[in-house]
Amino acid sequence: MILYYKVADQRLVPALNQDDSFWIHLESPDPDEVNMILAKYDLPEDFITDLQDADENSRMEYDEGALLIILRVPLYYRHRSASVSFSTAPLGIIVVDDKVITVSFYENEILTQYLDGTHRPFRITQQSFILAINLRTATYFLKFLKEINRRTNNIENELHQSMRNKELIRLLKMEKSLVFFNTSLKSNEIILERMQRSRWLQEDPDAEDQIEDVIIENKQAIEMANIHSSILSGMMDAFASVISNNLNVVMKFLTSVTIILALPTLIASIYGMNVHLPLQDNPYAFMIVMGLSLILSVALVFIFIRKKYF
Repeated sequence: MILYYKVADQRLVPALNQDDSFWIHLESPDPDEVNMILAKYDLPEDFITDLQDADENSRMEYDEGALLIILRVPLYYRHRSASVSFSTAPLGIIVVDDKVITVSFYENEILTQYLDGTHRPFRITQQSFILAINLRTATYFLKFLKEINRRTNNIENELHQSMRNKELIRLLKMEKSLVFFNTSLKSNEIILERMQRSRWLQEDPDAEDQIEDVIIENKQAIEMANIHSSILSGMMDAFASVISNNLNVVMKFLTSVTIILALPTLIASIYGMNVHLPLQDNPYAFMIVMGLSLILSVALVFIFIRKKYF
């Protein structure tokens, strides 16, 4: 799908055709749409096709008057069948002539407010719009990092009484997401520093202050990702021991119960043998045997309690 937008009163609004547009957005485009854009603006094929690779790294390159910027943007998979809830994917930004072309083969929330027209008015230039996308990317990284932290705290509360690996596997998925975020944020940082030094960006007098804000937000996201990753690694090691200890406590309890139940069973087994036994002619033999079993069991319970086996 291809969407066209123009600038009107410091806002991005839908344009009627390609020629009047300032921003062209390709969302999961089919081959015909890709070929049409490539031919129209004489772009190298890999400017768009490389973005189909989910592992494509951030980069910035020029080619015969066209500028390509690839960012790693955060993704949030809300369906339960996803292997991880949070990941990253490439978002392509192409600057050619007086157009800004964005290409995304993966559903993300970075461009939503611009597509819906709900963004705040601002002086829209190629530089300011691209930096706004970068800033929104860093903001969403921070937002999803807070959600990862909230989920981690919930799992932590469940782990105190857990004896299963389910919670540890959930923590492992959170740690995997943090690795994706950390790697993507660091690669985005390199692109931002290259943009800051580029002559193209310096053509906009307001861009210098704006890119400093973006770099600060990106660094904050990197720092937060590092902190959460360190905490999560330590937490996984600690709670692996907690799960093992919880299992040991249960096994100790069950072993103690088995020993206590074994005494009456032993006595009953002995008096169930078809041989001459003490008290076999006593009319109170059953009561005596049961009482002895009960006394021994209760005594054993008190001994285990004093030794804190329960």
